Amino acid sequence: MLTTIVDYESGNLHSAQKAFERMAAETGAGEVLVSARPEDVVRADRIVLPGDGAFPACARALRAQSGLFEALEEAVIGKGRPFFGICVGMQMLADLSHEYAPTPGFGWIGGEVDKIAPSDTSLKIPHMGWNDLVIDRPHPVLSGVQTGEHAYFVHSYQLHVREQSHLLAHCDYGGRITAIVGRENIIGTQFHPEKSQRAGLRMIANFLAWAP
Repeated sequence: MLTTIVDYESGNLHSAQKAFERMAAETGAGEVLVSARPEDVVRADRIVLPGDGAFPACARALRAQSGLFEALEEAVIGKGRPFFGICVGMQMLADLSHEYAPTPGFGWIGGEVDKIAPSDTSLKIPHMGWNDLVIDRPHPVLSGVQTGEHAYFVHSYQLHVREQSHLLAHCDYGGRITAIVGRENIIGTQFHPEKSQRAGLRMIANFLAWAP
């Protein structure tokens, strides 16, 4: 069993790698590999796409890696491999982002990425730190994760899904903020599960055992 964490030079992969390796060891889920090689994506049993920073920069960096996006499409859409997007890696599932300039996403989950606009103007952007999750829909990766558990967020933009059935969880920050999206073999978190202690590690363990 192989889980590939995609390295496209857009984020600090160290904490994600350590968290996935820890939970793979605890659950007997096999090898965790950090790689930028398309062949390591195609042969993976599960795929993780992190992402930190601005959406346009992450999208450019990913597509600049020859064959990498095509490998993701082959594995995730063609073969139905379980996929976990984290932070900007989740936002790139959308059709389009409006961060700085209109930038196409993968189009795997319909919706657009816009700047957070809290109803309380005293709330600072970026939305940074711990917030409570509100679970909207059950999902195997959320097994054992309850409404009210904490997750660690760092972001200024959020994904507004077109289909509400794709919204699995949200949090409140002067309004509803998308926290988790998913459909079929695809799931993504706006927060960083590798930094979200119990809830995040539970989600990682669940993902490593998920067979959609």
